[in-house]
Amino acid sequence: MSDFNEKKSKLKNNVENFIGCERNYNEANIVLFGAPFDSTTSFRPGARFGSSAIRHESFGLETYSPYQDKDLIDYNIFDSGDLELCFGSQESALFDIEERAEQILEDGKLPVLIGGEHLVTLGSVRAVAKKYDNLHIIHFDAHADLRDDYLGAKLSHACVIRRCYELLGDGRIHQFCIRSGEKTEFEFAKEHTDMHKFDFEGLSELIRDLKEKNVPIYFTIDLDCLDPSIFPGTGTPEAGGVSFSELLKAILTVCEADVVAADINELAPMLDASGASTAVACKVLRELLLALSD
Repeated sequence: MSDFNEKKSKLKNNVENFIGCERNYNEANIVLFGAPFDSTTSFRPGARFGSSAIRHESFGLETYSPYQDKDLIDYNIFDSGDLELCFGSQESALFDIEERAEQILEDGKLPVLIGGEHLVTLGSVRAVAKKYDNLHIIHFDAHADLRDDYLGAKLSHACVIRRCYELLGDGRIHQFCIRSGEKTEFEFAKEHTDMHKFDFEGLSELIRDLKEKNVPIYFTIDLDCLDPSIFPGTGTPEAGGVSFSELLKAILTVCEADVVAADINELAPMLDASGASTAVACKVLRELLLALSD
């Protein structure tokens, strides 16, 4: 068997898939994979359970979206399940995430990562940046995530966008909904990133510009961009967030451009006993997958 086929053979259908994502790997255009990792969580842990909870609770949803008039069963989406990650080593976990994303990209498919805490994004971005020299990142989040270190650690969910910046450089990271961070993070953003505080103002204009330039986009959604009244099940809730409708409109706007990889992260399902946060996360993922499918 060739190396190509050997690699493909490793990605079998998961026992439990996100609803409607039941095509085999060979025919898929989009490939889901989970990164159950939260070892650098700075406040409340539990995001490592996010990917499996989203997959399990997705069966409370319909595959059809009335928002987009699309159905997941009409598209070729494969769910490869969760990676088995080393909780004791950030670099080991990031390497495994990067390796999986790189494999998906090499096979001509679009990787969609389900976290996990936000640090998992770095592994996927490393893979995507190797393929696309002019990659831009669109980042939805309550937090700037631009610290150079957190309590001495360079690899933390509080530092993930700073590490991504070191890969991409000035003017290629676009941040929205940011409403929390150290003063030094906001000062750094003024010099090096394109930060839009509190909401999605300026997003439509940005997407129009990136589309005209045919720029490849990595799209990362920290679900705590949502207000905690809507999404309390997250490690670091921050008042003043956006609504589900605002987030959905923003996702559809971003996906008009050339999104080459994406992720959602920071659901900590056990922090919301009602299950509402997991239900919201499932619906966000459904809408993201459908928006990426055209």
